[in-house]
Amino acid sequence: MKLNRLFPLLIPLAVYILDQIYFFYPKLIYVAAVLINLLIFFAVWQFCRSSQVDKEWWNYLILPAIMSTAVMAYSVFLSSKSFIQLLFFLNLAFLYFYLRYVYYYLLNPGAYEVFSIENISSYASWLSFFLISATIYGLESFLNLPIFRLALVMLAAAALIIYQIIWANKIEFKKGLPYILISCLILVELCWSISFLPFNYNISGLCLAICFYVIAGLIKNHLLDKLDASKVRIYLILGPVSLFLILFTARWL
Repeated sequence: MKLNRLFPLLIPLAVYILDQIYFFYPKLIYVAAVLINLLIFFAVWQFCRSSQVDKEWWNYLILPAIMSTAVMAYSVFLSSKSFIQLLFFLNLAFLYFYLRYVYYYLLNPGAYEVFSIENISSYASWLSFFLISATIYGLESFLNLPIFRLALVMLAAAALIIYQIIWANKIEFKKGLPYILISCLILVELCWSISFLPFNYNISGLCLAICFYVIAGLIKNHLLDKLDASKVRIYLILGPVSLFLILFTARWL
């Protein structure tokens, strides 16, 4: 199907248009969110349906669906129109490159650059996790939603994102399952603990995202048999130092 070649361009543009519709007509947020996810689903499903490499379309759906939904949800709490537009543009760029890599991997393997999906997955997973975390703390702060209910959302999001990282790095699911469960429990406990600190939603979300970066990085390198003393040292230094700098300079509310 020749139209498959155009999907990496057409789908991001359509998502961007839907983001703009939501921007000017906020009441349509749920309609826009559903249509965005349907468009992404159709693209990855069509790629997998036409591919002889991999038919498991749901693995390719997780990251772009979470990223696009998280961008829209996080933008609800932003007052800067310019920053909202920047987020929409970043999501547009991410979808373009992600769908292009998926298209090459599934339908044109000769043009696929090794580790393209793995690399973009690493960056987008962290950003998605931060956006979801900040949104959860924003919902708690502004709408007074109970944190135990929001923690369930965090549990589901963390499980999907960590699973996606494991899948993208071609790690067997059975091998990675115990680490998914353990890391999710740790992140939910951290999410609960951070909610009691007097930070705004961005600082709280960033703190949790740094913890996610350390946990996900250690798990990924361990499962790939690339974890050594130097990498452990880097993660254990980078994580606490980043948290200290954020907490030291943060504006407490």
